[in-house]
Amino acid sequence: MTVAPSGPEFPIQDIPFSYRGSWFNISPVVAEQTYTEDLHLVSHQTGLHPVLRLAPAVAGTTVVAAPALLTWRSGDDRIEAVYDGPDTLRVRGRRLGLRIAAAAHTLTPFSGTYLYLDPLDGSHVFTSYETGRRYRITVLSGALGQAEGVQALGTADRFLDLPDDQTWEIAIEEYATARRPYTGSRTFDELCRDRSSEFAAFVDAVAPWRTADTPAAELAAYVLWSATVAPAGFVTRPAVLMSKHWMDKVWSWDHCFNAIALASGEPELAWHQFQLPFDHQDEAGALPDSIAHSEVLHNYVKPPIHGWALRHLRRRLPQPPDRAALAQTYDRMARWTGFWLDARRAPGHDLPHYQHGNDSGWDNATTFDDDRVLQTADLAAFLVSQLRCVADLAAELGEPADRWSREADRIYGAMLRDLWDGERFTARSPATGHRRASRSLLDLMPVALGADLPAPVATALARGIDSHLTKHGLATEPTGSAHYLADGYWRGPIWAPSTVLIEDGLRRAGHPGIADDISRRFLALCEKSGFAENFDAETGDGLRDRAYTWTASSYLILAAAQEERRATGG
Repeated sequence: MTVAPSGPEFPIQDIPFSYRGSWFNISPVVAEQTYTEDLHLVSHQTGLHPVLRLAPAVAGTTVVAAPALLTWRSGDDRIEAVYDGPDTLRVRGRRLGLRIAAAAHTLTPFSGTYLYLDPLDGSHVFTSYETGRRYRITVLSGALGQAEGVQALGTADRFLDLPDDQTWEIAIEEYATARRPYTGSRTFDELCRDRSSEFAAFVDAVAPWRTADTPAAELAAYVLWSATVAPAGFVTRPAVLMSKHWMDKVWSWDHCFNAIALASGEPELAWHQFQLPFDHQDEAGALPDSIAHSEVLHNYVKPPIHGWALRHLRRRLPQPPDRAALAQTYDRMARWTGFWLDARRAPGHDLPHYQHGNDSGWDNATTFDDDRVLQTADLAAFLVSQLRCVADLAAELGEPADRWSREADRIYGAMLRDLWDGERFTARSPATGHRRASRSLLDLMPVALGADLPAPVATALARGIDSHLTKHGLATEPTGSAHYLADGYWRGPIWAPSTVLIEDGLRRAGHPGIADDISRRFLALCEKSGFAENFDAETGDGLRDRAYTWTASSYLILAAAQEERRATGG
């Protein structure tokens, strides 16, 4: 067997093997924080569902994963897998057998996997109740060994064996109800070369600036490329999921960082990322909390960082959006901004409020320890930025802009008047008026306003931010705090979005030194520990989901900016 080079290798325990546009991947991760010894074909249609277990006949095989090719090795014997498009996997073996088994052993009318022999073409088909899809196994060369559990009902083992005494090749297809018999038009090696070329073109598009000083750029690009799915279900556009592990959704602020990272090289995909949550905007103007294949949740919202994000997105797009696209975006942004003005301001109050920490994106930050319904300075700052963006859009389109500018000034003034204590911002209950300062990094987030802040306020925020800085980056709760937890979600770990927002704000506020330091530490953190959902602030170890796209995007955003500064001497 000869195969083409296929890009950087990566740990399959951390990053799933997948392909742009596909709704399934190969991974040992079969549920939240649940890892198995064998790899599984895992579908993300109707949720995360392990469908097929892929078990080599020899225990202890070595798995080598790269963007175009997945390999199981046992000495000179091996099994290899490559994608033949988004819904088909080609697998071949040389003197190494493979068992393809249903992950669910029990079949009921409402759960499980059924196996049958299709008399149309002699293929074997696993039908999954959980995904509502079929998984057809077609033998292309060699011969199938044992087939167990064909047409079995109830509890039974259902599997197909590929032999270890010959070479063999199969196709595994995911589809809905019926499709023509599989006839591959490309050889296995040709498919490897195709996938390698496609991925190389993607990397060249999104990270043309990469150098030896940004060694994780290719892997960051793979995390984005492989987590992209085609439109299906409630996902109305090509979408970069947050992960093809258990975080297999799009949340309504995570998507902004993916859009920015993709903008210069993949502008159409980037525009889709920004617009996707707006496709599900409700009558009140609110964006959903999250979108998945078969679910749209409106139980919470997410912070209005979209004005900040749109400015960055538009600066990076190689061609400006046309007037129709801008007009639609203005309407959507105006309604989203209006939601915060109309539905999240108590009577007589200038400042909007969150109803829960989840609304802020910082779910359990210590800011929310005493009260959940709070007026916070991060919300005020984001909304000021968004109001000014909407005002600019209105002026650009010839629409009235004064209302948006007046509201921006009103909220900006109230933020400084009602929430600033001279050193940092406090949070206030709209019901009682009680104000409280916490040690959360969230209270320093108004630095995202950059040069719009009074210089003394920006300087005080920079001092506060510096106190959160560890060897690896910005701890969301200082390590010396009584409330710090190493794996405490937003009560200590380092996160990508807070890093990017604060780094950008500090730079625009005239504090490039600390901004450079934050950027360098975060880039080094990703190069050491990958693209985890968050990181231990003291050890730098990756935590939670280990293939999180907004982390990969944040690496690309900061690395691109670093390389640009080096090139221009800035």
